[in-house]
Amino acid sequence: MALMAPWVALVLVQATVYSSVRQAGQQFAAICAGALLASAAQAIMDDNTGALVLSLPVLMLVANWSRFGGQGIYAATTAVFVLASGTAVSAAAVGHRVGQAALGAVIGVAVNALVLPPIHLRDVRENLAALAREAGDLLHSVAADLRETQWDAQSAAGWTSDAARLERRLEALYSARSWSRESLRLTSGRLRRLHRAPTVVPPEDEDRRWSRVTGNLGALTRTLAVAADEHRTPAPPEGPVLDLYARLLRLIGDACHTEAGRWAGERPGADPATATEETMEELHRRLQEGLREHAGQGAARTAVLGTLLLQAENLWAEIVPEPRESAEQ
Repeated sequence: MALMAPWVALVLVQATVYSSVRQAGQQFAAICAGALLASAAQAIMDDNTGALVLSLPVLMLVANWSRFGGQGIYAATTAVFVLASGTAVSAAAVGHRVGQAALGAVIGVAVNALVLPPIHLRDVRENLAALAREAGDLLHSVAADLRETQWDAQSAAGWTSDAARLERRLEALYSARSWSRESLRLTSGRLRRLHRAPTVVPPEDEDRRWSRVTGNLGALTRTLAVAADEHRTPAPPEGPVLDLYARLLRLIGDACHTEAGRWAGERPGADPATATEETMEELHRRLQEGLREHAGQGAARTAVLGTLLLQAENLWAEIVPEPRESAEQ
């Protein structure tokens, strides 16, 4: 059964060091159970075919035992290996099989932990950059359609679909964060330096911040979808105030793209933060004046414009840094 050790080593080289250690125990237990049950069935039946018939039903039940996690299937696989080897059953043979499995488990975990463990750090940055970039693309798309004043329910449906895509990107970010956290658990700092991946993971506060941004964008697109529906009471704003709102969204989208470039490691150009802040303050002031003007044109348009302005302010607060924070960075 010299094949047992390399086979166990190969299946134990998992995606992260932590997974290897955790799964090594489950897999080793399943392999030992398979070897022992196959040897016992071989001793009872004195025939490999009969031993296979006797042991496999039991091993399939063992494979579904929750204590083995996803490694229970290796119990049945090991039984097939043991019976196919044709080795006569004895205490020495059983001990040899278990020893081979233990040796393979040690080698598999050692390769992952001490030679070159995979570290998933870049995925977090890539997903953050992609999330910021796609958020900026959505804001630019909404702004362009609003400025054309030709947007309708079909346009709003497209925005809603893009917002749903952002939710999926956010889930990918959470998954990448989980992988990066797990891959660093048992990996030494010396081995981390062997990788070209960045050794600093973006803080988890960024995940929460972009989660709020994604939620605000979803709310904004839903509001626009309701306003575009001819069968609903809320009416979309019209005239110069709509153009002002589109300009505000475009500036926030520009800030998203700047954030995406930062996470992607791109060199920042000239810092337009002060000019952007002043422009957005001016747009906000004029939108507030427009809101007061709309108040005299009916409650429906005023409610929609007020809701849209509040959602833009929420996005602004999350995406555009305060001047003091920018100076500190």
